[in-house]
Amino acid sequence: MEDQIKHYENKLAFEMDPSDLFDALNVGDKVVALDARKAFGFEAEHIPGSINIPHREMTIENTKHLDKEILYVTYCDGIGCNASTKGALAMTRLGFKVKELMGGIEWWKFDGYATEGTNGKQTGLKIECAC
Repeated sequence: MEDQIKHYENKLAFEMDPSDLFDALNVGDKVVALDARKAFGFEAEHIPGSINIPHREMTIENTKHLDKEILYVTYCDGIGCNASTKGALAMTRLGFKVKELMGGIEWWKFDGYATEGTNGKQTGLKIECAC
């Protein structure tokens, strides 16, 4: 049973679902959604306010402008894509605090949240900052 408890604790320590990310963004937590896909995927559709650093381009040079005190939540297309996992690994190796978004942008949309980009879905729930 202890191994199972540790397993679930680790999942929660390293993963976040769309609802938790949406809530964190809405209350102004120190969290940034990081799209680990290639630029054309990000340009087509992305989580509002997210940044794009393709996992293949995550280097000391390309991330030196980022704050290491912020939690970065990597995402990609969804369960059929592992760019978010590769991105989470790369960012962790670079010394950042990272979690991976469960289900990627597909589950973000499935849960009813808006997206931005040339193919963005503006009709979902939007992130609103009250600050």
